[in-house]
Amino acid sequence: MPELPEVEVVRRGLHDHVVGRRIATVTVAHPRSIRRHAAGAADFTGRLAGRVIGAAQRRGKYLWLELVDAPASVATAGDDAVLAHLGMSGQMLVESHDSPDEKHLRVRVTFDDDGPELRFVDQRTFGGLSAHPLAPAAAGGLLPEPVAHIARDPMDPEFTLDDAVAGIRRRRTGLKRALLDQTVVSGIGNIYADEALWRAKLHWARPTETLTRAQGRAVLTAASEVMDAALAQGGTSFDALYVDVNGASGYFDRSLDAYGQVDKPCRRCGTPIRRDPFMNRSSFSCPRCQPRPRNAHV
Repeated sequence: MPELPEVEVVRRGLHDHVVGRRIATVTVAHPRSIRRHAAGAADFTGRLAGRVIGAAQRRGKYLWLELVDAPASVATAGDDAVLAHLGMSGQMLVESHDSPDEKHLRVRVTFDDDGPELRFVDQRTFGGLSAHPLAPAAAGGLLPEPVAHIARDPMDPEFTLDDAVAGIRRRRTGLKRALLDQTVVSGIGNIYADEALWRAKLHWARPTETLTRAQGRAVLTAASEVMDAALAQGGTSFDALYVDVNGASGYFDRSLDAYGQVDKPCRRCGTPIRRDPFMNRSSFSCPRCQPRPRNAHV
């Protein structure tokens, strides 16, 4: 599933290509792609048609388009936003009208300027689009109501490192579980959690109650650094399912130190990277650089 850098790449593309444009028509080609919009296809298309995309926003791994009445208008609480769940294979593509339809095209958005259209393509249909009012978020700002509980992420200018460290140390769980808790700190998923833990030399099962403030700051700083590096390379793509709005893949997978590197030598000490089962997924770590704690939370 796309994490913060991949979603930010898509957000930047949407900002460049669709913000300020007025929606002409919306066509839903597959009902499953709007299943999270409980009121159905007619309500979804009706909320979007005639509205202007005022901004492309993101918090953590969550992406949305604000809908306003006129260009340069600023969205306020109660205004609608289109929340995009990319899932495992969701793509937001900007395509010309004469481009052939993608095999897995699910939602098409056209604009009144007759410029390129926005297409939501999703092979596995785990993702989808839905429209929701903007609401004040627990951590500040306006977010679509379903994600208003999401914490700020390390790239947010309002992110407070010490507050996030305190939140992690209060969790009484394994460190990686806390890093993945989007109500504590958002944007970090399985890939970048493993990379941050490797950089900070901390084991994924380290009990958060034993974490020092310095260690907490170190792992969150590492998460910020590795996500910045991934963003600079267009994100991490393991297949053709994650692409930017122009269909290009990222290439940070070539720079991964821990995630997916099982049995390869650690770039720091040469010890083979280990894979452990974790929450129906996997955790990758160096047994020497990241020794397993005796009182591990698994």
